Amino acid sequence: MSETLFQNRIDLSSIRDAVERIKRELRKVIVGQDEMIDLLLAALFANGHILIEGVPGIAKTLTAKVLARTLSVGFSRIQFTPDLMPSDVIGTSVFNPKTVEFKFNPGPIFSNFVLIDEINRAPAKTQAALFEVMEERQVTVDGTTYPMQMPFLVVATQNPIEQEGTYRLPEAQLDRFLLKIVMTYPSLEEETKILLAHHQQRAVPTAAVEPVLTGEQVLACQAAARSVRVEEALLRYIALLAGKTRTSGDIYLGASPRASIAILNTAKAIAAMQGRDFLVPDDIKTVAIPALRHRIILSPEREMQGIAPDDVLKDLLAKLEVPR
Repeated sequence: MSETLFQNRIDLSSIRDAVERIKRELRKVIVGQDEMIDLLLAALFANGHILIEGVPGIAKTLTAKVLARTLSVGFSRIQFTPDLMPSDVIGTSVFNPKTVEFKFNPGPIFSNFVLIDEINRAPAKTQAALFEVMEERQVTVDGTTYPMQMPFLVVATQNPIEQEGTYRLPEAQLDRFLLKIVMTYPSLEEETKILLAHHQQRAVPTAAVEPVLTGEQVLACQAAARSVRVEEALLRYIALLAGKTRTSGDIYLGASPRASIAILNTAKAIAAMQGRDFLVPDDIKTVAIPALRHRIILSPEREMQGIAPDDVLKDLLAKLEVPR
């Protein structure tokens, strides 16, 4: 087979350069978490929202803030609380006595990069305010639709341990997150590096992180990722995986076609980040669990046994024949 068949049809140097520059800035503050950073960037270039779950104190919010600082785009942070109202998120119409008209005052959701901290602390009516904006990139208030400025990315954090004062996210909202990233504790070596930096007062403040990518460059990277070539056999592989979640006896609610699209788009971004303009099965395996773990509900029997969604998904992946 001729080597020319393996030459890229599209120029991916810009997206690879963007990945290196962003990682270089992130490494000024973040120690370790290589897999999480790759998934964050893949979601960014796949134009999808991210849910980060982890115990307190492992830099969930810090990572999101540092990533936002690497982008020269609008940024806003919303701290979700039990008394937060939908108007506190999307904005409200205020009557102007001078013009005798109502004027819409946009809320903090009107930005390019929106960090929602502790998203599971707001009640259902506030959660519902995110449905339209996360899926359609627009907000409708009093019959008027206000489109979001692109790029638009929501990064939300939640703590899986503390349950007091929290609300379970609706399945419809979870399905709007492209990926659910589970952050774990740092390794012994990584935590030692963190302690050493603080002990020697060498910890770099987030203000030292510089923006390296503009909004236009982010959109260009997203376009490059969408251009990645995918063989029909790999599309069928994704569809078969999603179908297995719907027929497995271990799963009560399987993945929807939106989940299949999430796997496809994120896998294409992973391939582009690695400088390839074509998809391989390993790209799909890399993103399958983060794209599916929040979109399935285990059967009551498996939940009572303490089995995690990741374990069931790993078993399905292992049994599924990989296309050649």
